[in-house]
Amino acid sequence: MYTSLQPIPQRHWWRLGIGTDEKIWISVAYTWCLVMLFWMIGWLFLGNQNQIGHSYRVTINGFANKMDQMVDKYQLKDASGNPMAEGSNDIPVVQVPPGGNMYIAAHQFAWPIIPVLEVGKTYVFHLSSQDMDHGFSLLPIVLNLQLIPGYDYILHLTPNRTGVYRLVCNEFCGLGHHLMTGKLYVIDTAHGVVLDGKGGVKGGEIGGAI
Repeated sequence: MYTSLQPIPQRHWWRLGIGTDEKIWISVAYTWCLVMLFWMIGWLFLGNQNQIGHSYRVTINGFANKMDQMVDKYQLKDASGNPMAEGSNDIPVVQVPPGGNMYIAAHQFAWPIIPVLEVGKTYVFHLSSQDMDHGFSLLPIVLNLQLIPGYDYILHLTPNRTGVYRLVCNEFCGLGHHLMTGKLYVIDTAHGVVLDGKGGVKGGEIGGAI
């Protein structure tokens, strides 16, 4: 009997019978492939990791216009009545009502808005790109999506803990890719967890998952 450790010297080796050790390895490999196949399918529903959403074709300008209209309508105001914005680029801080549509059109090398969500409320996120492929990664939790120009990826999001979450592009998008970071606030107005006006939140229990 020939095995993988003892090569077959003659030609037409494929006509010979399969050795016992090879039968064992083939059976083990085949069984493991089936296990992994059904495990991946089951983990999609049991693992609570991958978000299931829908995507639709849109125009880049049309999607950007919807985001601009949302900002005009829902950008928060500070104590002086001025529109709230953060950073050197004056990124608008936006809070749509629960159940509302949050449009985010990513572009090199920035996230154009800072969303504010109420804990326990569900929001409809519309995610897209204005120029090239970007990645949407919400840290510190495991939420990773790919944003493609001309497509609206729709995701229903319900945060369950307050805090400041980081947005990161995890799809290389050019030399300034490392600069493409942003944030998302989750507050709880009913229990005193609100924006502190300094790039964070204050009051109550802060931190956790979304």
